[in-house]
Order: sequence, then C-alpha cells, then structure tokens
Amino acid sequence: MNSELLETTNHVLPAEWHEQCAVQLTWPHAATDWQPILAEVTRCYIDMARELFARVHLIIISPEPEHVRALLEGHLSAEGLRQTTFCQAPTDDTWARDHGFITLLAPDGPHLLDFCFNGWGEKFPAEQDNRICRRMAEQGIPKGHYENHLDFVLEGGSIESDGQGTILTTSQCLLAPHRNQPLTQEQIEARLLRTLHAKRILWLDHGYLAGDDTDSHIDTLARFCPDDTIAYVQCTDAADEHYDELRLMEAQLRTFRTAEGKPYRLIPLPMAKAAYDEDGTRLPATYANFLVTNGAVLMPTYGTPDLDNQAKERLREAFPGRDIVGIDCRPLIIQHGSLHCCTMQFPAWK
Repeated sequence: MNSELLETTNHVLPAEWHEQCAVQLTWPHAATDWQPILAEVTRCYIDMARELFARVHLIIISPEPEHVRALLEGHLSAEGLRQTTFCQAPTDDTWARDHGFITLLAPDGPHLLDFCFNGWGEKFPAEQDNRICRRMAEQGIPKGHYENHLDFVLEGGSIESDGQGTILTTSQCLLAPHRNQPLTQEQIEARLLRTLHAKRILWLDHGYLAGDDTDSHIDTLARFCPDDTIAYVQCTDAADEHYDELRLMEAQLRTFRTAEGKPYRLIPLPMAKAAYDEDGTRLPATYANFLVTNGAVLMPTYGTPDLDNQAKERLREAFPGRDIVGIDCRPLIIQHGSLHCCTMQFPAWK
C-alpha cells in the first residue's frame, strides 16, 4: 500500500494490481440463465478456480456450496478445498464484479462498500444478487468495515482505479437510464469522488460492444495498468460496426493526462473475432476483460489462436513480470460477459 497516499487521503481504492487477499466467484447453477449450457460454463469456472487458487484465497458464493465443493474435488487439492471459503446464499446470476463489494483500504483496515446492484438498470432480476454483500458481511466474509451505500447504483465493472486517486469510467454507463436518475453527471461525479475518496474522474464518452448489457462498462473497453498505462480495445477493420466508436474512443484516450499532466502510455488490444449466438446476435467478446491477480493476469481467450496470442503479448507488455494465463471464455460470452465480470478481488491490507 502507498503509505504516503494513505496519509493524505485516509482511504484509497487500490489498483487491481495491488496485492490481493482473496477473489470472489459467484458460482453458476441450474436456476440461473446458465442452465442450457451449465456443463460448459461450470468447466470454465473450474478453470478460473484452479488458476486463482494457485495464487490467492478463493471465496465462492453459491446456494449449494456442498455441490460446488464436490465439483472441485479432483481439481483443487484437499488442502485447497479446506482453504477455500464457501458462502451459502441464493443468487440470481453469477456476475461477482457487479454485485460484489468495492473495497477501500484505510488506516483502520478494509472498508467494504455495498452499492445497489439493480441488474444493469433494471434489465434483469437482481434482488438476490443485491443481498449477497450483506449475507457475506453477516458471515464475516471478508474481514472489514461494512459500509451501506445501497441508495446509489454502482457496478464494479463500471469503474477503474489507478490506485493514486484517478477513476476511469464511461458516461454511457453511469448516465444510463434506471441507474441514478435524476442525478446529473456533475452530481454523480461528486458522489463518486466523495464515496470512493478519489481525486478526479476521467469520463470516456465513446466506445461500446454489440451485445453488451451493461451500457458500456469500462472493463470491456479500457483498463488501467501500471506505470501510467491504459490497455484498450482497438478496432482496425473499417467494415466492423464498432470501428467509428472505437476510433473515437482511441482519440479521446490520447487526450487524457495523468495527474502530473503527462499523456498515458496506450497499449492497444486486438478486437476479438466476431462471435454470434444461435439467433445471430453478436456477442461482446473482448480482451479488455482480464483479471489482474497475484503474480499473474488471467485473460479471456476465444478459440482464435492468432488473436489470443496477440492479446497475450500486449498484456505481457502492460504487465511485465507477471504470468499471462489464458482461459477459454467462449461459454461466458453466451450470457454477455467474460472473465473479469465473473470475479471480484479483495485487496490485501498491510
């Protein structure tokens, strides 16, 4: 933790590459929209759990934890299963990034911020998912000071922090219908700065992915990386429907400056190959939806070796010294999310 920053701001929203004490997975089950492809998505979750367990403590949320424990036998060691924390809770879905705690670090320990999750602007049922953080807190998972912010809608996938007081977000999401109307952009910014103890917000006004239910979460488009770097999705195919918007996004990213007034180092990630569901709807495949964890970056792959490897090399450039680990996320995009959407990290304190 940056002790000097803590002394000046008291609370800090750490960057994702800060050391982590745990990562949350909210496990899929037959009573969710995953039911038609439950076997395929379960294999994906087992892959994520295996890679995460090798590096960080696992917290698994499920209405049927003993069933999940049995699924993981043979994939995690007996010791690994003993060290995994299971929290029993009914769930609507599995997107831990958006219903999980947003954690600040402060001199007196972690502060666990519980915001309202309303199914990305009331698009999907979310009542049970919106209670998960309270159920975790009741069970002392994880340790920290619970803060109730349920009067404000905020999804973890909609914000990025550089750990130094700058938040990156998109106006499309935070100003989207059924989030926090009738608050204006200025009022939302003031609330975020106050609640997240941030110094400034960079608003990205362009960029989207077809098939995205989140109204352009930042974690599908552009991500903070160490050393004043932003990795972002670049589209070079003028025939692609995303071309114009992503070019405008790229141009806006070039105008952004660090707190010290310097341009960011920009690392383009390739546009994932177009993928479609059985009805012909394009799915929001993106290489920006990676998870940084202890010693590694877990990145989504989509069965396209050339593009997957290109994305891996770009992330290796953004995160030197970390293992870059690919996980096949083709099952996840069928429900319009990917790897980062499924996970929520908890930063280590001291």
